[in-house]
Amino acid sequence: MENQGTQNPQNGNQQFQQPFGQPFGQQQLPNATAVLVLGIISIVGCFCYGIIGLVLGIIAIVLSSKADRIYLANRTMYTEASYKNMKAGRICAIIGTCLSALYFVIIVIYIAFVGAVLTGMPWEMFGKH
Repeated sequence: MENQGTQNPQNGNQQFQQPFGQPFGQQQLPNATAVLVLGIISIVGCFCYGIIGLVLGIIAIVLSSKADRIYLANRTMYTEASYKNMKAGRICAIIGTCLSALYFVIIVIYIAFVGAVLTGMPWEMFGKH
């Protein structure tokens, strides 16, 4: 509820209240919270065969790069806390993407190994009684 206006009954002017500890005129970096949430979920989602973690991690990395460019273009417009949240989310997304990719490769190797073992078995022996 940032920048909610309140009417001043004496002169009708609108006054804006800034959130506590935030310098006047600064706002949250767009998608900083989304990057943090997606980065954390990508770490947790790496155990879902790696696919969910990969997708969410890649989305978080793309969003963080856009937010980083926005912040570096105009540092005074955005809060440093939201920038730090975005950086933490990017780190979580990178970790989640790496873990997911590793887990996905392990699953693919496992399926290939089981497939090779099953195709190499003499199935015709099991059919005859």
